[in-house]
Amino acid sequence: MAERQPPPPGSPDGPVRRSDDEPDHLVLRSAEQFKALGHPLRHRMVNVLRQRPATLRQLSDALGMSKGTIGYHVRVLREAGLVRLTETRRVRGGTEQYFALASRAFTLHPDAAVGPEFLINAALGEMLPSEPGQPSHTALRHLWLTDEEAQALENRLRALTAEPHPANRAQGAPYGLLISLFRADVPSLPPDDEP
Repeated sequence: MAERQPPPPGSPDGPVRRSDDEPDHLVLRSAEQFKALGHPLRHRMVNVLRQRPATLRQLSDALGMSKGTIGYHVRVLREAGLVRLTETRRVRGGTEQYFALASRAFTLHPDAAVGPEFLINAALGEMLPSEPGQPSHTALRHLWLTDEEAQALENRLRALTAEPHPANRAQGAPYGLLISLFRADVPSLPPDDEP
């Protein structure tokens, strides 16, 4: 029977333990992090690892790539601090390693060199064409809001995207949700002249 063990205490890849005061998100700010996430395969690996920790073999099977290729890209993600080793499992002939995301969620640092285009490109890269009968909605809408209204809307959107939603392949399919509230470059018409 296989036996799972966490990495040795004090190792940089020790098990992921969360405390009440530890944030549930990692703030992305370094060029190394964005370069790691900018590769389409590594972006897909991160999405797969959102489901649960996985071995190189499991990632290889899920993504249809060789273990060597997956191992290289896991190493890049680990060096960028986005993925970590969470446990090992002894199996006949060796040891399997389980990898997990370093955090439940990633957010962009306000001063990061990249901005919303990074997220938009990531969303475009994973969008599948909708099939008949499948829910899908993409819209661009412009609103004229006061600062207070914009802040209230931002708070509602943050609350919506912060809700945890575990992966359940048996009961559903993956959907993406890209939400952006931004100041738009839309000129305003002058007041209409009264006749």
